[in-house]
Amino acid sequence: MTSRTATAPRSVDAPEHRFGMSLSADEFKSLFRGHPGGVAVITADAGDGPVALTATSVSSVSAEPPLLIFSVSALSSASDILLRAETVVVHLLDAHDLDVARLGATSGVDRFAETHRWTRLVTGEPVYNDVRAWVRCAVIGRMDAGGSTVIAAHALQSQLVRDVDDENGDALVYHNRTWHRLGAHSRIG
Repeated sequence: MTSRTATAPRSVDAPEHRFGMSLSADEFKSLFRGHPGGVAVITADAGDGPVALTATSVSSVSAEPPLLIFSVSALSSASDILLRAETVVVHLLDAHDLDVARLGATSGVDRFAETHRWTRLVTGEPVYNDVRAWVRCAVIGRMDAGGSTVIAAHALQSQLVRDVDDENGDALVYHNRTWHRLGAHSRIG
């Protein structure tokens, strides 16, 4: 299976020449610190051993066909493998999975040292045990975007261990550099 690569069209002029000055990195980060994101851990193995990273960039794109996207920073230690992998597993986490989220977000650690925490699917991808949900995906496209790569993936297989609890809620979100649990106490409408 070969993944298709999408490349963004490149303009001869940088965007600021056409639209005015762009935001600084600090201004942009300040904006998004106030925009909470759901937390996921993405795993893959392109033949060199498993990798994992925590991401808040996972988003559904289409239900028919079932597509999602996420981005990977070039600075991530997992980026090389994720950019070569034909398949990935996206773990959609809740507050009970905070330890897995922290593990994927910690630099310089072996995210697979605790062998009781994960296994491999019959297709070979690493998957963490007992997380709220995971989805195995085929990578169908990659697009360079600044210092990151946006990866588009087609959902192939999933497992839902804990469904959403309408009464209490347990969604795990990242907001203003901190982990948060959404629940009935945070409902406003």
